[in-house]
Amino acid sequence: MIKLDIVNRVAERTGVPKMKAEQAVDALFHSMKEALARGERIELRGFGVFVVKPRKRGVGRNPRTGEEVAIPSGKTIRFKPGKELQAHGFDAEHDDHDDIHDTESPSADVDDSPVARADTDAPDRF
Repeated sequence: MIKLDIVNRVAERTGVPKMKAEQAVDALFHSMKEALARGERIELRGFGVFVVKPRKRGVGRNPRTGEEVAIPSGKTIRFKPGKELQAHGFDAEHDDHDDIHDTESPSADVDDSPVARADTDAPDRF
């Protein structure tokens, strides 16, 4: 779903013209951005909570050269779904690590090492 889809749904559900619905959606997003920029927590009952959390500095690697690159400390936005979203199958557990991406780690039974893939007919993607 993109912003235009949200605008269209607001217009359909409320009966307001699309231009007014777009202004309302823009105002909502603008207010949320400003609040998060100030480090404020946004709690939408039944939907979820947006919080700004500090992110530790770290060291990364340039994938082309292998050179170490300093990653500065900063802030990241986390979302925790509310009870109504959880009832629709969204998990309330979230990753408390300091990385930006909230993705699941690969399962332990999958071996994706180059050695394990050498037996397959798939070409190497290095």
